[in-house]
Amino acid sequence: MTALYPHRDGYGQNLAATRSPRAIEYDVFARVTRALADTDRDAAFPTYAAALHDNLKLWTALAADLALEGNPLPADLKARLFYLYEFTAQHTPKALRKEVGVAVLVDLNTAVMRGLRGEG
Repeated sequence: MTALYPHRDGYGQNLAATRSPRAIEYDVFARVTRALADTDRDAAFPTYAAALHDNLKLWTALAADLALEGNPLPADLKARLFYLYEFTAQHTPKALRKEVGVAVLVDLNTAVMRGLRGEG
């Protein structure tokens, strides 16, 4: 059952219910970042474009969450994260056109992952 439903254990229990939101966010960033880092834009452009799309979707969802009135993050952190979203939104089309690479996006995501782990 876990092969079909990796978020469930062998007894059908939802494993995500036992994980913190930070851990879940970390896992999403890790998956998206790994896809960005592992793709070759010349050899597998559709995979490269999908990785960029998924990364932008992640940052768009994060920006939407930051804009919610009840978001508990400090205002200065929300502003810095929103700036990173804006950068990602501007950088992604350039990466799709192969004008720039994705290394900076991987670095940004990695920094966010360190923050989610409490590594500063």
